[in-house]
Amino acid sequence: MGKLWTLIIQLHSIAGPVLTLLYPLYASVVAIESQSKLDDEQWLAYWIIYSLLTLAELVLQPILQWIPIWYDVKLLTVAWLVLPQFEGAAYLYERFVREHIRKYITERNYHCHHQESKKSPNEGKAKKKFVEFVTPKKGDQEAY
Repeated sequence: MGKLWTLIIQLHSIAGPVLTLLYPLYASVVAIESQSKLDDEQWLAYWIIYSLLTLAELVLQPILQWIPIWYDVKLLTVAWLVLPQFEGAAYLYERFVREHIRKYITERNYHCHHQESKKSPNEGKAKKKFVEFVTPKKGDQEAY
């Protein structure tokens, strides 16, 4: 019984990184290389939701350490987010996150657009030069 319990504990500790990072990393690479955009959306949504979950976990760590089944709950939640049968990440993103992101982007664009009309002409030139500097040129892209 002792060796079986040790094996179960080892598998449990390996399941977290495999489920939360290794498989999503592999699936994200496959999605990028596929022609479909639907799988791209699923994996982008996964990384957004997983990042939010990780940030919340960091903030709530003092509370979560007192919940003995937290790691198990997190594994089940991430399994729901990751597994293609459920596509939980895409569901959560569509249902809860997208609206807030769009609202934030719309407000930000409004404020940025409003402030640009108040800027001096030199500020716009500096921004344009920076954008030209960081944007790859046609010849640069051919090297890849």
